[in-house]
Amino acid sequence: MKKFARMAPATVAALVVGLALTSCTDSGQDKENKAKQDNYDHLVAQQPAGRMEYSPTREAINQWIKTWGKRGKLSYVYIQNANGEYGYFIMKGLPVPRCKMLTPTERVESSSNGVAVLAQPGMDGTYTSGSTCNAYYGFDATTGAYMEFTVGTNQSFFLFDKPMTMPEYASAKQLGPTSVKDVGQQP
Repeated sequence: MKKFARMAPATVAALVVGLALTSCTDSGQDKENKAKQDNYDHLVAQQPAGRMEYSPTREAINQWIKTWGKRGKLSYVYIQNANGEYGYFIMKGLPVPRCKMLTPTERVESSSNGVAVLAQPGMDGTYTSGSTCNAYYGFDATTGAYMEFTVGTNQSFFLFDKPMTMPEYASAKQLGPTSVKDVGQQP
């Protein structure tokens, strides 16, 4: 007990010196971050977030899960080019952006010098900048053929879980091996 009593004044003195040094070294950025946090706390106290009785967003996400969470579900991908013309692919499952990975793309390392975020190679042993998010790929519904397409630069795609009958889609040209007639009306 006496040992603790002797340490207490030294600990208090070190704490006071440490706090004094910290307050002297606050950067402008630290002060602005504190002001931003203080303002946020004030606004939350004055205007707390409302409470919803029902979430349409959660319902939509759950419906998405019901729609696409089944093995064998087909997707109908309609592509519109710069001239307003439509074509379509029928794929097994959803088209996947090429920037999606099954393994982490970064690793965080901490040391006494700070924190570093290091890039990790993909499954093919190469590194990517993540710039392939406008390229999508998938597999044809009947042949399993690999298909890839890009969006942007006057090309858009529209994704449905069944064939569309609206005029612009009904006259779309078949772009892949499988036609709507080949798969019929899959549920």
